[in-house]
Amino acid sequence: MAIRDIFKKKPKDYNQPTTLPSKGQAPKPAEEIKKEATAAPKRAPRKTAVGKAYRVLKTPQVTEKATGLVGQNQYVFKVWPRANKVETKKAIEDLYGVDVISVKIIKVPRKRRKLGRISGWRKGYKKAIVKIKEGQKIEVLPR
Repeated sequence: MAIRDIFKKKPKDYNQPTTLPSKGQAPKPAEEIKKEATAAPKRAPRKTAVGKAYRVLKTPQVTEKATGLVGQNQYVFKVWPRANKVETKKAIEDLYGVDVISVKIIKVPRKRRKLGRISGWRKGYKKAIVKIKEGQKIEVLPR
């Protein structure tokens, strides 16, 4: 039986320091070790969506209707199919530095097209209409 006792796990004694101090340092008291063990782990700071905006926004959509909406502080963007309103709002706010009031998402379905005898499909896409705060603007087309 003595041989089996060698391999058994022994309960930890919390009065002993769990880490060995490096040269020139005094060992930590048991209370500090317990506090460190119970404290929540420190998290890395969150990255902003500026670097991640390309995962949400594709391109701004420049059409007659979209340029007409600029007068009402609304801008139209093509977005990736899996993007949602919250992600789109964060991406616009971080990328352009404006305050977004609302986001409307529209899914444009694909359409069947024919060219002579050849038939195919025009691609569908998802677009977001973003309304921003009065007095702010987004430079969609640089002059």
